[in-house]
Amino acid sequence: MPSSEDVSFDVPATDAGMPLSRPPETFRPVQEWSLDSLDELSSVRSELAARLRTGEAAPDAGLGTTPEKVVLVASELATNALEHGRPPTIVRLATDDTLWLLEVADHDRGTVPVYAGERIPGAGGLGLHLARTLSLDVGWYSTATTKNIWVTFLVD
Repeated sequence: MPSSEDVSFDVPATDAGMPLSRPPETFRPVQEWSLDSLDELSSVRSELAARLRTGEAAPDAGLGTTPEKVVLVASELATNALEHGRPPTIVRLATDDTLWLLEVADHDRGTVPVYAGERIPGAGGLGLHLARTLSLDVGWYSTATTKNIWVTFLVD
């Protein structure tokens, strides 16, 4: 992975490694999507939003509700995986009835996810920053074939 001296813009010293950990094993699968291109992302967002809209959350309640947070984070992480990882990108939704678990996996095991601090426009790093800001917990792990980022949210 390149250091800040190897890139053509200033990366603040606020970057930090993400915790290497697996999510709790209490989650049950809800749905999984496999994406090979950005063209498929719109339908994943729509299907994910429909799955998450339960209880009192209105379809246009805004970013204050869990469905909108999960869809935004899923979209950012999946976009990063599609642009920088190796296909297919896998998006998984699971629940334990009190929390939602979102996982996004790609097939590039050669890079390590890093939180980004404040960035100049175009420097990247927004997906993990949003995940950390909008979720309860975030982490990552590798399998024999994938790099997985996981995020949890309260069920509304």
